[in-house]
Amino acid sequence: MTDVEAVVFDCDGVLVDITSSWQQIHSYFGTNNKENLARFLEKEITDDEFMEMDIELWLEIQEKIHMDEIMRCFSGVKLMKGARDVINELKKRGIYVAIVSSGVARFIGSIAHMLKVDDWAANDFSWDEEGFLSGPAPAMVDSHDKGEMVQKLARINGFNPSKIWTVGDSGTDLSMKIAGSKFIGFNPARDRALREFNKADVPVILEKDLTKIWEIIFSEDFPKED
Repeated sequence: MTDVEAVVFDCDGVLVDITSSWQQIHSYFGTNNKENLARFLEKEITDDEFMEMDIELWLEIQEKIHMDEIMRCFSGVKLMKGARDVINELKKRGIYVAIVSSGVARFIGSIAHMLKVDDWAANDFSWDEEGFLSGPAPAMVDSHDKGEMVQKLARINGFNPSKIWTVGDSGTDLSMKIAGSKFIGFNPARDRALREFNKADVPVILEKDLTKIWEIIFSEDFPKED
């Protein structure tokens, strides 16, 4: 009987090799949200306000943005090394796998589908009848309280929090660590994230290889292919 019932991953910087799906769109349109990001990290603005500000920046550059163009922003984005192998192996062992991300839902959903995870949550946009971006949808995931979604998963599925592991790359991801659960800091997104991981005294993996979480969770090397 395994001591692990569920592993919950952040997506950006963990399952995919980009810092932020939101930043990916900013790069595409040539916009800069550093000032708003700093305010958001200091909790001066909410997820809803942050998303609205980001979308306003894009619409100032291009008046009409179709959902297909949003997805083109992610062309060429690759899975993190080891992501597919780790999730496949977790599922072989009957372990529930979920994604809790404050990233772009249309993109996160495509990754969730590709990796065949059991459940996922992310933040979405609103679209008009023709599929053009009209603004943010109300935030499903609070970046500063991602534990709310982990609690929900635990409650719905009857998981013991002590048998849940969460994996994230930013300081806000530490909020996934509900009481009794365990957290791994993976590929810290910023120096700030590394400082917060160290302050929280959680294990940290600096290498961009998701199989490195295996030894921490299971106290064994990642299984080699037959």
